[in-house]
Amino acid sequence: MACSGAAVLIIILCTINPALSENCRKAGDNEITGSQKMQTAIFAAGCFWGVEAAFRQVDGVISTRVGYTGGNVENPAYQDVCTGQTGHAEAVEIKFDPTRVTYDELLAVFWECHDPTTLNRQGPDFGTQYRSVVFYIDNSQKEAAENSMKMMETGNKYNRPIVTEIIEAGPFYEAEQYHQQYLEKQGKSSCRIK
Repeated sequence: MACSGAAVLIIILCTINPALSENCRKAGDNEITGSQKMQTAIFAAGCFWGVEAAFRQVDGVISTRVGYTGGNVENPAYQDVCTGQTGHAEAVEIKFDPTRVTYDELLAVFWECHDPTTLNRQGPDFGTQYRSVVFYIDNSQKEAAENSMKMMETGNKYNRPIVTEIIEAGPFYEAEQYHQQYLEKQGKSSCRIK
């Protein structure tokens, strides 16, 4: 990824002064790739290991990280989320180059990588942390997600109603390092049970 002079300056300032971390996080959301700004998407679709692996195979996805979002506890740990008491979903934050892959194309991957008709469950994993959610960043993502879900509902793919939530993104807490790119570390490309 190429960095502009401004991006390099931001990285240097963030390294020198950790107090700027909130501004650094926001700046990181708008990293420059070529002449376009990189965009962010967040999806929850069951166990984040398989969801992350599915998105990492998409051309135009620059980076992914798994974590927890949609809950009511700051900085939850995996053990906390597994209790189902924090309200968080296991999710994947995706940084992508919109000149190489569109948000609509990412939505297509989202629908394909899980069963959006199972409430709080994917395969053998069950609990609210495994729910199906599109966490939208802005109104254009919200509209795209709603339109995409309507198309899925009117299609003949599913025999049951779609239970996917479409909600505004809140804080995203990065999961522990051993969860990041877990399947790649295990030499696997998916854990799909669908």
